[in-house]
Amino acid sequence: MSLDWIYWAISWILLFWHSAWDRIGVPAGEVLGTNWSWILAIVFLVVTVRVILFPVFVKQIKSQRAMQALQPKVKELQEKHKGDRETLQKEMMELYRVEKANPLMGCLPMFLQIPVFLGLFHILRRLNPERTVNIDIYGWSAEQFYDASKANLFAAPIAGKFGSTAEELVAMGASGVTVKVVAGILVVIMILTTYLTSRQMILKTGWAEDPQQKMIQRLMLYGIPASLLISGAIFPIGVIIYWVTNNLVTLGQQQWVLRKFPPPPMPAGKTAKPVAKQTGGRPPAKPGATTAGKPVPGDSKAKPAGIFARKANGAQPEPAAPAPAREGLKPKPGAKPVNPKKRRPAKRPG
Repeated sequence: MSLDWIYWAISWILLFWHSAWDRIGVPAGEVLGTNWSWILAIVFLVVTVRVILFPVFVKQIKSQRAMQALQPKVKELQEKHKGDRETLQKEMMELYRVEKANPLMGCLPMFLQIPVFLGLFHILRRLNPERTVNIDIYGWSAEQFYDASKANLFAAPIAGKFGSTAEELVAMGASGVTVKVVAGILVVIMILTTYLTSRQMILKTGWAEDPQQKMIQRLMLYGIPASLLISGAIFPIGVIIYWVTNNLVTLGQQQWVLRKFPPPPMPAGKTAKPVAKQTGGRPPAKPGATTAGKPVPGDSKAKPAGIFARKANGAQPEPAAPAPAREGLKPKPGAKPVNPKKRRPAKRPG
């Protein structure tokens, strides 16, 4: 199957945005060693593709919500068919069919962007200022082709890559050190942002119980960023700009969608216990506990403050004040004498 239609579409979008920035007044020459009209054309190629794929992105989020809601049923099937992997897979596929959930939907936006990525990779590889034949392919004029071949990002050509050969660098008129530094920094940013896009989603939705879905999550979180450490050396700088921009747009879109459509609450066993309002946000005190030396209001079993509170804190209780000495039983002057009651003798058993 020919991919020429993809090359034509990507070329049209790139040339459209490049012309738009020229008309707006973005300098055609280099500023800080960068041809910003071509860099912005790549950035807005990403924006255009993401706007087109936004409905698919929303379906991805809804599918992930559906998969998360099915986790209790998936766990039941795993317990029911423990040790019988074939039956388990059949039962889960039937569950997904009935509930209209697709575990592969989480990767669909990335798969749909692969042709765009490959198309841009194909076009940038053909940018060579010494090329004199077939420079008008995919709608490019000779002037546009030559201009794009000389486009730089901080003095590194957008067609250059970390693994560019000496001949390629000479043809582009670029410094090997500059290309490696710029490309290396962009590759690190590409790996980091790719990891963060997957981590952001997993932190909000949690790890899947389904082994197949969990394997996909691990691949997205660790496998793809690790592979970029090697493959990033063969990506042109313009392609890495596309990838980094795409990751940043994804982070923003995911943050917006997760706020607008928050994940369903976690199971009751994993939620935090509510705190009573009357305690001011603190856990309710146990019966008999004291607060700042005072009994808790409304607690009939609360111990009085004082020595009991000190004993609870491990401190030694203060000695009780001695009772005043009684000076006999003499009445005070002017007072009537009071005779103490005599004790009656206990009755002897008859």
